[in-house]
Amino acid sequence: MAGPASETIAPREDIDTARLGDFIASRIGTGSSSISVSQFAGGSSNLTYLITIGDEEFVLRRPPFGNTVKTAHDMRREFNVLSKLSAVYPPAPKPLLFCDDESVIGAEFYLMERRRGLIIRGKAPEALERSAQVQLSVCRAFVRNLADLHSLDYAAAGLGDLGKPEGYPRRQVEGWTKRYFAAKTDEHPELEAAIEWLNANIPTESGASLVHNDYKFDNVMLDPEDLTRITAVLDWEMVTVGDPLMDLGTTLGYWMSPDAGEEMMRMPFNPFVLMSNFSRRQLVDMYAEESGRDVSNILYHYVFGTFKIAVIGQQIYARYVKGFTDDARFADFDKFVAALGQIAAGAIGRRSI
Repeated sequence: MAGPASETIAPREDIDTARLGDFIASRIGTGSSSISVSQFAGGSSNLTYLITIGDEEFVLRRPPFGNTVKTAHDMRREFNVLSKLSAVYPPAPKPLLFCDDESVIGAEFYLMERRRGLIIRGKAPEALERSAQVQLSVCRAFVRNLADLHSLDYAAAGLGDLGKPEGYPRRQVEGWTKRYFAAKTDEHPELEAAIEWLNANIPTESGASLVHNDYKFDNVMLDPEDLTRITAVLDWEMVTVGDPLMDLGTTLGYWMSPDAGEEMMRMPFNPFVLMSNFSRRQLVDMYAEESGRDVSNILYHYVFGTFKIAVIGQQIYARYVKGFTDDARFADFDKFVAALGQIAAGAIGRRSI
């Protein structure tokens, strides 16, 4: 949803523009069925396209090709959640149209409003690079926004049936364990040792809230004129009701520290300058201050988040190995998965995030 989208659409990810244009025109009365389509780069799961019809711009979301985990790419669910969430949580984009007729583009999809803003992937703008005060303010805004999501009255928003908070940590750990072994291609002994530790130490839930489940800087859009203002939060495909500390754990899992090595620090999930200057412990302290929650067991939630990200990477790598995507970014994801296993095992060994 940031601009610009690439004019080049990845191989095998093209869309029949004539059929799509006719469908959109018949549903929302654009006045024209002539459209142009370009693809937003950077994502590694659901595919996202910019749809331009005259002077109007929309964003289209569809599942990845070769998808075998239907529940993780449920377009109808994502559409329904955003329809309600966007009414009470301003950073959530408003969806406009859902299509379950796979003959239109080959899969279910939905159309939503386009939000504009800056997505930071790795390298940060100069205003952030040069100012320690801006860096602190941006980090606080990022954490506060997550705490705000966790404080929403999800039942009042009509999202009370979105998930089952009781037993959420156990279901998450057991579910992601099954996903890992279903997508396994290589041996990762340190990661599998972390899996054993997680399954042996499952905590009771710390509370219940809406959880994004993939909250990191490249899923957040910032106002270029005020980097502390979040204009959108993207990629709601895994949103549910669950333990907010499990959500925080995923955010921490993406937050690399210098001891992870240059390659992991350069992964484009968060601004390099922020990860270099703010530790995971500082983010946890910010969250505790904003939310008032007890974070004494954050080691477990951090290890879980690191493991979950490794499983996501493994699922993506498995799609690449099986030929469902030609995206060269995914060719070395087996190394990414191995590195995350080492990070998780290291945290368990030193009993610290």
